Amino acid sequence: MTKDNYKVIGVMSGTSLDGIDLVYATFLKAEGWTFKILESETIAYTPEWKERLRTLVHQSPAALSALDDAYTAYLAKVIKTFMERYEIRDADAICSHGHTALHQPDKGLTYQIGNRPSIATYVKTQVVCDFRVQDVALGGQGAPLVPIGDALLFSEYDFCLNLGGFANISLEVNGMRLAYDICPVNIVLNHYAKLLGHDYDDGGRVAASGTLNNALLDTLNQLAFYVQDPPKSLGLEWVNAKVMPLIEGFKLETKDVLRTFSEHVALQISKAIHKKADARVYITGGGVYNDFLITRIKAHTLNTIVIPDAAIVEFKEALIFGFLGVLKLRNEVNCLKSVTGASKDHSSGQLYSI
Repeated sequence: MTKDNYKVIGVMSGTSLDGIDLVYATFLKAEGWTFKILESETIAYTPEWKERLRTLVHQSPAALSALDDAYTAYLAKVIKTFMERYEIRDADAICSHGHTALHQPDKGLTYQIGNRPSIATYVKTQVVCDFRVQDVALGGQGAPLVPIGDALLFSEYDFCLNLGGFANISLEVNGMRLAYDICPVNIVLNHYAKLLGHDYDDGGRVAASGTLNNALLDTLNQLAFYVQDPPKSLGLEWVNAKVMPLIEGFKLETKDVLRTFSEHVALQISKAIHKKADARVYITGGGVYNDFLITRIKAHTLNTIVIPDAAIVEFKEALIFGFLGVLKLRNEVNCLKSVTGASKDHSSGQLYSI
């Protein structure tokens, strides 16, 4: 008999390399789904791991496999430490996204490291992971996966927008959930902040001090990805191939790059949320703390911007990966063809027992 109350740990590592997000949460199925975050924490990457993850796309298959083993062991230790710190002994499952190494769904490729079976043995808890591979095998983009959580946990909002390494959005259209990546955000902004010796542009202050370069802005806005119809998703490879060379070609001061790229992000987001008037836009992710970026988004829309409490802002993706794991344990749909373009709705993820 399927139960209706679950305690799980959701684990997420994003492309911005902020660290590993962990959430210990309960999910209850009654009329609909409700949740409660019990504990949450972000474990920052060491400089060594940041560098290793930053150069993933340049690794040979053999080197990537070895790195996968090492990262799985590292991730398992982080999870076990989290469980010990908060005395978590009754989790139904660890539900982990892993860390994206390759994402080229048009070539039938997606690879998240940190999803080896050894992780379950080490933490002595069953693990649900590797959520993207099945969707790509079914012809989907393998991303985004969070929208099923938006649909079942945050249905009162017209748009759910996440500002992380990339901006992604989900919405309901004619009774069908749609979602897609909008544009890069922190994956670019943090890169240029690092050139100034900062991990990120705190509050967007450097960007606010820069000068908008309209020529670069126009060129960025003309990237072919922005006129493609959903489903569509972005990866680090696309940023390295299309965005970085374009920006570098203008040879601007770093503060002006940050100012211009922030405007670019705001404009692309405003285009996405103008599909419905008088809408409520629920924004989460680290980009919420970029005050200048939020100000620019608000400047380009009349819709209501809603920013939730810090736990949801910072841990919504980890929370929803925990929820994806719950749905997998119930053998219920956790991946929507309307979102990814797969041939069918399906229950995705690999299950590893102790």
